[in-house]
Amino acid sequence: MMIKSISAATLLAAMALAGCSNPEKTGRYLIDPPVSGPQVPNRLGTAELKDVSLPEYASDQEVMWQTADGAVRSTPDNLWADNPQRAFTLALARAISDQSGATVIGEPWPLAEPPQRVLEVRVEKALAQANDTYRLSGRYFVSDSGSGGANHARSFDISVPMTSSDQPAAIAAALSQAISQLAVQIATLSGPGRTIATRAATNDPFALDPLF
Repeated sequence: MMIKSISAATLLAAMALAGCSNPEKTGRYLIDPPVSGPQVPNRLGTAELKDVSLPEYASDQEVMWQTADGAVRSTPDNLWADNPQRAFTLALARAISDQSGATVIGEPWPLAEPPQRVLEVRVEKALAQANDTYRLSGRYFVSDSGSGGANHARSFDISVPMTSSDQPAAIAAALSQAISQLAVQIATLSGPGRTIATRAATNDPFALDPLF
């Protein structure tokens, strides 16, 4: 009788657990920048986009947001549909390409001809803030190893209002819009920062570095 009692209790617990993990109660959200957007000149040519560096909270599978007390919170009922770093990188590469005509591809570079430039994005903040604004800020770097090529180190700080009452969907839409705006900024090489020219190579081992 004791064995039957334990088996029944185990079965009830398993059924309760199954009810709690109902996949229909879990929302999965896409990072999907709008296809339409401003068309800008192609200033990048071909570029390899390194995996975008995200803050730890933004790399999590759960959709995060900030509450009025300043804490960053989440729930396992709201998840990103793909790995956030992968989704962000692929979406940004596609958005830059679509809006400028450049060929921007996430690493590793798949073509036989090497890229003309390497693009790196380091995100410092990617957060749905308590004031109903999505904030995306950080720095991006465009390197050109060719002799006399231009290298860019620039900052970005993008804010997108969230208007939907469905919070996770609003966050996904705002992030997608922010990526679209970032794509235009990178494609036009704009934003605060500086441009550094690549020095021409020299075969003279006694040539002095101009920094000294």
